[in-house]
Amino acid sequence: MIDKKYMQCAIALAKKARGQTSPNPMVGAVVVKDGRIIGEGFHKGAGRPHAEPDALDHCSESPRGATLYVTMEPCCHRGRTPPCTDKIIAAGIARVVIGAVDPNKMVDGKGIRQLREAGIEVRVGVEAKRCGDLNPFFNHYILKGTPFVTLKWAASLDGLITARAGEPTRITGKQAQLHLHGLRRDHAAIMVGIGTILADDPALTCRLDRGVNPLRIVCDTRGRLPIGAQVVQTAREIPTMVATATMSGEKRRLLTEQGVDVMVLPEKNAHIDLQALVQALGLRQIDSLLVEGGATLHAAMVQEGLWQRLTAYIGGTLLGGQAGINPFGGLPPQNRPLPLETPGATILGEDVVITWDRAKEV
Repeated sequence: MIDKKYMQCAIALAKKARGQTSPNPMVGAVVVKDGRIIGEGFHKGAGRPHAEPDALDHCSESPRGATLYVTMEPCCHRGRTPPCTDKIIAAGIARVVIGAVDPNKMVDGKGIRQLREAGIEVRVGVEAKRCGDLNPFFNHYILKGTPFVTLKWAASLDGLITARAGEPTRITGKQAQLHLHGLRRDHAAIMVGIGTILADDPALTCRLDRGVNPLRIVCDTRGRLPIGAQVVQTAREIPTMVATATMSGEKRRLLTEQGVDVMVLPEKNAHIDLQALVQALGLRQIDSLLVEGGATLHAAMVQEGLWQRLTAYIGGTLLGGQAGINPFGGLPPQNRPLPLETPGATILGEDVVITWDRAKEV
């Protein structure tokens, strides 16, 4: 029970860096000596100290003989920072309690072995699920090399995202909007189709205090992105990319001058090759992607199997009519249900957000 208590403290510390560590995981650490916490730390971002050195450097007294609690296995290789195992051993830590094993092939049990070989007692698996659940994006990215993809939409009780094609429709209230900005903060990139830009001209920003704006991506097969669009006009302040298959040289020049990164990709079935796009984002160390629609892009992502999570905001309203659009308009009839698991629901004022994860392949 004592180990569980201190691991929960480490988990709370890790969450302080939500949305700031990509492509690294969120990790928290606590140093305990004689039944007292003498040091706390968490990883604050790529290139900055990992949680273990951060906790050791902030100890109120010598950590020699203490127990270190850490949500993820300490690294044992040199990247942007030195190996954490070296720091732990040098500090004279007597015992290390680890929540989850690091799935990175450069670690994956090697850090545990190195600590044990140094004579340190190691316990693994305390609050393992909660520690693993801290980092679904990192866990997917480090194993697959592509971003964890969340498909997000807001729909009325009758399942519509808008009353008429091309007509902006506000469906959810303030609490749901605030929750959405939390999603944007958590993801490394957000993506919409050109239809959403032309209909709504969204800013696609994170409006939370201290929230970091993710990379904004527009899927624009035919190069129709207006120079006057908000995402273009703010591209020098907020990283912005347009993915296209066909774009005039003049349009590309104008967008580039505004600070937009133009990515030219192959065409597949009259659209951008989404598989190629996701692979390219992985190479750029984008570990998570929030796809906000519209319906055509959502349908294409499902058809290509490019999703790991579905997030639906259900507003307490009915749109009615015969001209409304559903969240996956254009998706052919499906012969079998989507492979979903671990559903969850949260009430947000008058609205509800529901999430499903893609079932793991057996």
